[in-house]
Amino acid sequence: MNFLKWLIPSSFTVPTWMDVIIAIVLCGIGWLIQYFVIKKIINRIVVFLENRQRNFQATVLAQFNKAIRYAFMASVIVISLSYLIDVSLFTHKASKNFVLSIIVFFAFKGVYDVLNFYTKQPLQLNGEEEANVLLPFFLRIGKVLIMIFAMFTIASFWNFNLNGFLTGIGLTGVAIAFGIRDTLAHVFGGMSVALDNPFKIGDWIATEDQKIEGTIEDINLRSTLIQTGDKGLVYVPNSYLVNRPIYNLSRREKRKCEHFLYVAAENKEESIRSALSAIQKEIYLHNKTEKELIHVFIDEFYPSYYRVLVRFYVASNETAIMLDVRQDILFAIRQIIEELQIVLVNPTEDEWFDTKK
Repeated sequence: MNFLKWLIPSSFTVPTWMDVIIAIVLCGIGWLIQYFVIKKIINRIVVFLENRQRNFQATVLAQFNKAIRYAFMASVIVISLSYLIDVSLFTHKASKNFVLSIIVFFAFKGVYDVLNFYTKQPLQLNGEEEANVLLPFFLRIGKVLIMIFAMFTIASFWNFNLNGFLTGIGLTGVAIAFGIRDTLAHVFGGMSVALDNPFKIGDWIATEDQKIEGTIEDINLRSTLIQTGDKGLVYVPNSYLVNRPIYNLSRREKRKCEHFLYVAAENKEESIRSALSAIQKEIYLHNKTEKELIHVFIDEFYPSYYRVLVRFYVASNETAIMLDVRQDILFAIRQIIEELQIVLVNPTEDEWFDTKK
């Protein structure tokens, strides 16, 4: 028992068997109080807060449940020991520091448990359907900071010098950061994705070079999981995505449809103009097209034919709807061409190069 001498006051009364029994009874009563009274009170308060839709406060209190009860039990044990040796341990410096260290430990343990809970279930913190990528990352950092702060607080009670420890951590951190610089680039890329929010899970995206195109399945701090049409699931490093233009095709409010007609030059100008006007009117009357964005014009001229640009927009981002509208317009164009007896041509590649000379 020599290793405990620093914790026990030098002058104390040798306990009798009756004192030992009373101290044990006090500890037993304390355990019963913390388990059957304090625990039930906390649980009732948690239920009350949940019924009042105060979920955050309820979660914090629920996570502090054990910390509060353990801190109470530690205080009961100290009181029992004080009675046992007939000296208040709260007045003895070493004993007081030990008790304060235990209380501080359980206080920070409660905060750590709260952060740990939200790290595993981040959706309950932000109340959104999808968790922010950065939230678990910052919560994990918070857990580490809580442990460090608790260590420094407890060390201050015992006048420990942690300067050498901090220096060692700093040098180790620099060495580790240099060794995992590529991974850090991906991590900072993930942070950039989370802050800019260019896409979310379920979005259909494409890179400018068309090397990556598909639906976002998952976003984490280091990489993004994309379901492509032909390559299956692809894990793309976030640093790759943040360094390239990304087209978020799911956020389009309308879809562009573009088609070319090659009208023979032998057609009369009046007939061509009538056909273009009729096509434009047909597109305008369709109930799913944008009325202000309709282009039906001759955009290029060649010796044997005109190239007619037919461009319009569908007021929907769904591919099936866009294709259905485009099909309706193409059938209508065919009918107009036949009614006005417009002659179309099919320019070959040779003719194309001849006209460019």
